Amino acid sequence: VQLQASGGGLVQAGGSLRLSCAASGGTFSRYAKAWFRQAPGKEREFVGAIHRNGGGTLYADSVKGRFAISGDNAKNTMYLQINSLKPEDTAVYYCAADRTKTYSSLAHPDYDYWGQGTLVTVSS
Repeated sequence: VQLQASGGGLVQAGGSLRLSCAASGGTFSRYAKAWFRQAPGKEREFVGAIHRNGGGTLYADSVKGRFAISGDNAKNTMYLQINSLKPEDTAVYYCAADRTKTYSSLAHPDYDYWGQGTLVTVSS
């Protein structure tokens, strides 16, 4: 499957964005899907994930209550709604997918497929 992330941009603190991850070459609902982010000078970190076939979501503590993952199976697309943005949310956001991940491993970055990343910049 090929992944294309989009929707990033420059936004003021407190604002919102919705990132999209469009998949081609596979039925996206059959994949565990996740968002990771990498800030300048930092390691890539887990943001949130949704298990395949709508089997539950998992979020990093730092984004709980502000970020929400959803999917549109008809469009083969996953979304990341980001609210109450903070300057520390500035990062390149990557989507990822994997056919065989278990729920307990969703936060681990060993996904088989990755999108190219979309930059989110939050100004204070």
